[in-house]
Amino acid sequence: MSVHFNYKHLYYFWVVAKEGGITKAADKLDMAVQTVSAQVRELEKSLGFALLKPAGRGLVLTEAGTAAMKQADLIFQLGEALPSHVRNAASKPMARLTVGICDSLPKMVAHRLLQPIMSVKNLKLTCYEGELEDLLGDLALHRLDVVLSDRAAPNNSNLKLYSHALGATDIALYGTKTWVKSARQNFPQSLSSVPILLPTAHTAMRDRLDRWFEHNHITPNVVGEFEDSALLQTFGANGMGIFPAAEWVQEDLVSQYGVSRLGACTGVKEHFFAIGTERKVHHPLVQSLLQHK
Repeated sequence: MSVHFNYKHLYYFWVVAKEGGITKAADKLDMAVQTVSAQVRELEKSLGFALLKPAGRGLVLTEAGTAAMKQADLIFQLGEALPSHVRNAASKPMARLTVGICDSLPKMVAHRLLQPIMSVKNLKLTCYEGELEDLLGDLALHRLDVVLSDRAAPNNSNLKLYSHALGATDIALYGTKTWVKSARQNFPQSLSSVPILLPTAHTAMRDRLDRWFEHNHITPNVVGEFEDSALLQTFGANGMGIFPAAEWVQEDLVSQYGVSRLGACTGVKEHFFAIGTERKVHHPLVQSLLQHK
């Protein structure tokens, strides 16, 4: 497109094409015929192609004119909608929060952590899930407002990141009624003889659970490892084995999956963090999350 392209010229052409002639367009625009004609010629000069050609007593579009008309229709339809969009945006300002959720953070916990802002008027919440390292990169580039994680941000001289504690919860073991009944006697040593599902090694919880098993002289019968907590809970709820989960979401876990609580992993806690680029948080919605920790 030429640097001399002018949207007023395009608008006059658009009206001429819709009205089928320069005279009718001039009447509609309340302008002189010569002025409208000159404006259309300026557009043609700018684009380098004739857009209109005589046909009887009127004008019709050339091939180039047809292409220009299609684009003009899109442009001016959007333009006609602009005032209502602006009006709506001004009358209903959105409360926007873009959150990165570490893939090792249980989905139920993520939902619980975000619960304090769910009643905010005109909330626009956008959530992205991924590995912590990738999310921290997006956070540093200001593509995210905050990252929720089960571990603090690692020390990195290239990234100025701050981890704000959101709290912690004890970890317990859950399963179907059948497996819970089998494992209840002589718990936790019974965990050596029943199938166990665990998160994969990249999660903070797995490291703590491994130490707990070792401390209690238990060799767990691990039959499944899952990167995704919701997947782990789904397989556990369908009878594959006993699985760990945060006590904090026990009510939701029992309600949604119909599982039973076997017992606590005494001393094992899961910690939650809101990671941001500011030591003092300024985003009002992130402040609200920290206040309700």
